[in-house]
Amino acid sequence: MSNQPQPQTIKVEIPTPPPSVEQLLACVLEAAGELKAKDVVQIDVRGKSSVADYFVIASGTSSRHVKSIAEEVVRFAKKLDMMPLGMEGEGEAEWVLVDLGDVVVHVMLPRMRELYALERLWTVGDQPPADDQDDEEA
Repeated sequence: MSNQPQPQTIKVEIPTPPPSVEQLLACVLEAAGELKAKDVVQIDVRGKSSVADYFVIASGTSSRHVKSIAEEVVRFAKKLDMMPLGMEGEGEAEWVLVDLGDVVVHVMLPRMRELYALERLWTVGDQPPADDQDDEEA
């Protein structure tokens, strides 16, 4: 036998049946609320992205708060028998991403959130142009 380490396989099991998108979204929002995440926004990206149905974006007041919120999201998801497909950024905890499949959660420090402006990126075209609003008021 070889002394080389064998590659490890990570098994991700999705419960049968998996929780609905609405259940998963409610779970994420409850977890964020439990740890008092700031400015929590949910963005429906169906039809805009094949990656997920919803993005949830929230802010934490410090790196420790950001990491704790992300960990709480994972803990709440486990109650639905959902394990995250991935989690990134917990080391520096300026921006932690939790991939729950249909719902992707971004927990960020306010300065990172302002810099990357994910809300504006994913809601472009959702509002009518400003000129149309002016015409309606006239």
